Amino acid sequence: MLGSAQAAGEVVQEIFVSLIRDPAQFRGASSIATWLYSATTHLCLNKIRDRDNRTRLLAQHGTSAGRDGEDGGGPPGQVEDMAAARELLARLPERLARVAVYHYLDGMTHDEIAALLGCSRRNVGKMLMRVAALSGAAEAAE
Repeated sequence: MLGSAQAAGEVVQEIFVSLIRDPAQFRGASSIATWLYSATTHLCLNKIRDRDNRTRLLAQHGTSAGRDGEDGGGPPGQVEDMAAARELLARLPERLARVAVYHYLDGMTHDEIAALLGCSRRNVGKMLMRVAALSGAAEAAE
């Protein structure tokens, strides 16, 4: 999601440090693995939004804003696709962004996502349709 192993490692470290500092944030409503997965996805999405906001603000003020090598240095088409995916995730509402990550990046089924989010399988399907519609609208605008 973040485009580099280093950025991913930093997120995981932040999650564990946060849990050590405030263990009460894990309320036991789900398994620790489910909580860690959800917290990690949430933090990654926040990092993507922060980076995109920072890039936008720097561009508005006439400063060049690079990605600090976060695109992973893969093949050009893949790098562009990942950049476009991160931009879309940054624009999506939090819940839709999570569903998109769980389904498209992590390969989770509707049932698995529904269990993780505490909603119905049908609701997951509707959210994925909204993601697809918003993604199509974003592509059409370009």
